[in-house]
Amino acid sequence: MSAGKPSCGSLREAQEELLEELGFFDSWMERYQHIIEMGRSAPEFPEEWRIEDNRLRGCQSQVWLKSWQEDGRLFFRAVSDSAIVSGLAALLMRVYSGRLPCEIVETPPDFIAGAGLDHHLSPTRSNGLHSMVSQIRGLAVKCLQ
Repeated sequence: MSAGKPSCGSLREAQEELLEELGFFDSWMERYQHIIEMGRSAPEFPEEWRIEDNRLRGCQSQVWLKSWQEDGRLFFRAVSDSAIVSGLAALLMRVYSGRLPCEIVETPPDFIAGAGLDHHLSPTRSNGLHSMVSQIRGLAVKCLQ
């Protein structure tokens, strides 16, 4: 499976770039639209990956997360049956896919609070976002064991 190029820069830099990008929008409605558009333009998630083993628990929407390791780096793809959750998944893929497991584990997901996502998402969407982050970080920990 070809993973494409590893992400450039550090995970912390990726978080800062995302915060800067979201900061360009004046309103939360514009930010939501941008996040939804990120989900729509995310790489395809093949139908054969939509299996129970790839389905995340803890999300109100259905979410599938596929991970694999290549050249010591972890790669992810995700999709949801909800447009906003697919966008949040795309946001996470942008931050985490192509990273070394140790970088994922050692770098807290500060961008979530920094972007105000905890305060502007519904409680169920926020729980789903945190479930996705926990799954990604948990997979990174397993790679280090």
